[in-house]
Amino acid sequence: MTEEKLSSFLKTGMDGSRLKTNVRRVLVLKLPAYQSSPTRLSIELNLVDEEDKPKKRRGLILRSSSGLEDFREIFQDNKLSKLLSAIDMVNPGTKAVKRRDGEDVLEL
Repeated sequence: MTEEKLSSFLKTGMDGSRLKTNVRRVLVLKLPAYQSSPTRLSIELNLVDEEDKPKKRRGLILRSSSGLEDFREIFQDNKLSKLLSAIDMVNPGTKAVKRRDGEDVLEL
């Protein structure tokens, strides 16, 4: 069922549209064709609010399993955590933006 729904989304979904999944903060994103690359699907990891709506316009885009492994390696570096803590200390606070949502949910 998952592959059928993904295949249908690839064929009929609008370029740039997102498909919700049952994994919180994980969306399927349809990327448009570009030069010699065909239309394809990718994964978008995004922070969500209390209503499970994305907080950011674009999240972290993963185009392949190898990309996920590369990011896992980066996230495990202790220096990244220290840098983000320092950035949190100097950055001012921000407001959340509310959005409407009427998308399907992909069950994984």
